[in-house]
Amino acid sequence: MTSVKSRENLPWIEKYRPSSLDEVYGQQDVVDTVRRFVQEGKLPHLLFYGPPGTGKTSMIIALAKEIYGKNYKNMVLELNASDDRGIDVVRDQIKNFASTMQIFSKGFKLIILDEADAMTNVAQNALRRVIEKYTKNTRFCILANYAHKLNPALLSRCTRFRFQPLKEAAIHERVLQVITKENLLVSNEAQVALLKLSQGDMRKALNVLQSCSAAVKEGEEISKEMIYDCIGAPHPEDVETALDIILKEEYSNAYVAVDKIRKTKGLAIVDMITCFVELLKNYELTNTQLAHIAKGFSNIEYGISKGVTDKIATTAVIGVLKGAFAD
Repeated sequence: MTSVKSRENLPWIEKYRPSSLDEVYGQQDVVDTVRRFVQEGKLPHLLFYGPPGTGKTSMIIALAKEIYGKNYKNMVLELNASDDRGIDVVRDQIKNFASTMQIFSKGFKLIILDEADAMTNVAQNALRRVIEKYTKNTRFCILANYAHKLNPALLSRCTRFRFQPLKEAAIHERVLQVITKENLLVSNEAQVALLKLSQGDMRKALNVLQSCSAAVKEGEEISKEMIYDCIGAPHPEDVETALDIILKEEYSNAYVAVDKIRKTKGLAIVDMITCFVELLKNYELTNTQLAHIAKGFSNIEYGISKGVTDKIATTAVIGVLKGAFAD
């Protein structure tokens, strides 16, 4: 009874984490290849890399549970970025685990290094030799967001798999399961907004859905507005209104109106720029106009990163758009 209750209190990203490879969505090619390695008994050292929330950790944990079953905890060592990942850990914890054999279990053990791109260069260099020395009875799976932050010699010892941002269909399939199991009411517009704003990140989609579910009363429907408010993204209608005003009104009137929308809705100018770019995809723009807008917006974003005020950034955005559509 206690274990059931504790599971109910888990964040949904853990509560609905895949328990087998069949439940891993959106990375079917990687699943098929890794499963074939296991079936043939030829599992190499693995490197999973790609954006967050695309299933790297979920896949290797699901794979380990399929291989080891109930003996999972004895045969797997998991280290995350929250653990100390210096040279001492490689020399002691990792080396000790890799060098020992399990008396009652056949086959190799598995060491999972999550967010390995946070490891120091010295630790990565020490890890190379450990991987080489204990390949007979241990396999390593290295997980990272950015492969270029890893030592090239370390990369060459692993079979690499690139995890793409998940397609909306894959996220939607999982989200619908969660909606059903949690007895939620989510409008179709809200589902579309959730899939769009998650940008291929399953973790983000489930976290936003859980946050919205906590904000509604039982029997109340989660709306599109709630999704946008939870993420803090500009509502499309507000951005469309701002763009329309910029293109039709005089400069001074446009600034007053856009600044009012930005302050009233609590929008960040950098988020508005991103939304303007999305909206402008629906316009028939020449190459010259596209180049003008891209160059102008990139300069503005760079200026914002260096501390440019919202007033200057807003005027610059209006100037770039008016300049692009000037006769």
